[in-house]
Amino acid sequence: MAPKKRSRAAPSHSEASTETAGGRKARKEPAEEQQKDSYSHWLMKSEPESRIENGVDVKFGIEDLKALPNQTGCWDGVRNYQARNFMRDMRVGHQAFFYHSNCKEPGIAGLIKVVKEAYVDHTQFDKKDAHYDPSSKPENPKWSMVDVQYERTMKRFIPLSELKKHHLQHKAKGGPLKGVALFTRARLSVQPLSEEEFDFVLSLEDADNQI
Repeated sequence: MAPKKRSRAAPSHSEASTETAGGRKARKEPAEEQQKDSYSHWLMKSEPESRIENGVDVKFGIEDLKALPNQTGCWDGVRNYQARNFMRDMRVGHQAFFYHSNCKEPGIAGLIKVVKEAYVDHTQFDKKDAHYDPSSKPENPKWSMVDVQYERTMKRFIPLSELKKHHLQHKAKGGPLKGVALFTRARLSVQPLSEEEFDFVLSLEDADNQI
């Protein structure tokens, strides 16, 4: 039997409630409230090549997002608390780089924007989903997701190898990417970017900025 492909289409309005199944709104911690406006730019990682996990193909590249209705999908399956908290900090209109990870050539493929703020990730309760979490309960869900919309593909793909060269150069001599999370918090699938970091990476679309 062919593996099941995960649906990343955003749930309908009736399904995408910010409340738990028990009718209580998800509670925000004080620290989250204090930090919610700290960043407005992000880097979000996803796998563009097929990989089977628990019988499900978790492939989701920028072309998959582009092919969804309204070019909009839910960013589900995040199972790291810090990455989850970053998603809870996101606000409608925030921009993010869509980063292709765990593939032959990882790097930045395009730009996306947040169109729905954090709400309960339904996949944590789905026993057939690759990211089912039996320890999470509907009355007290652990995991959140946001909805994102495709904005555009980068003028050119910006590979990880190029970003690393800039990071090492800036680390040695000073520059916007000296402390970028892609290398200082590399394991996170959702990472914050300062405006300076975001603008510099965006400028790399121009061939003259290659090193």
